[in-house]
Amino acid sequence: MTQKYTRFFLLASLFLFTLGCQPEKKKATGNTMIVKGSIEGLRKGTLYLQKIEDTLLVNVDSTLVKGTPNFEFKTPIETPEVFYLYLDKEDGDSLNDRILFFGEKGTIEINTLLKTFESSAEIKGSKNQELLQEHIAFKRKFNDQNLELIQGYYQAQSDGEMEKADSLEQKINNLTRRRYLYTINFAAQHTDQNIAPYLALTEVYDANLSLLDSIAIKMTPEVKDSKYGKELTKFLEQRRLEE
Repeated sequence: MTQKYTRFFLLASLFLFTLGCQPEKKKATGNTMIVKGSIEGLRKGTLYLQKIEDTLLVNVDSTLVKGTPNFEFKTPIETPEVFYLYLDKEDGDSLNDRILFFGEKGTIEINTLLKTFESSAEIKGSKNQELLQEHIAFKRKFNDQNLELIQGYYQAQSDGEMEKADSLEQKINNLTRRRYLYTINFAAQHTDQNIAPYLALTEVYDANLSLLDSIAIKMTPEVKDSKYGKELTKFLEQRRLEE
């Protein structure tokens, strides 16, 4: 009887020990990003999860999609950062085959169409992604206006209408300043999110140092300690040394 109960006690202790280890396991899997979704119309192709490392675009993971439009990736992630979903359709055409999205811990859902892979993408699960899409929508408006002004500028030059060309050039410069100020203001309003240092580094990195500082100073401790927060701090330190 003693042997029997001793064995039972050991098994029970092992079971309780295993239960005690469960929170640690949860903590580890908490740093995981799950990217899943579907590509309507896709029957066969290789899907890559990519990101920038040391200025190079690298493959983080890949999966062969065959017979079903659904896909799923799981990858560790420390802080929010930009990833890319790249589809190799094996058709020799790389256009419209890469989706940019802001990755975060948890589940990111991406649903799109094969024919319009990038433009049809609907992305859910990331606050930074929502802000990025909002910024992109405004950026498109600026780009459309800029293109129209540039076309008018070159046409005026071609027609010899130099006064009109000078006026359009001034409007182009004013629009560029407006775009910079809009981006800086947008980033400064969302310094509790990683979109702030990301936009500072990718969209307005050559702006006046004091304007970039206005973003960096307002970043929350969590954002400052993130990948883009650290990169922005390092970048600004380098700018100060050069000026």
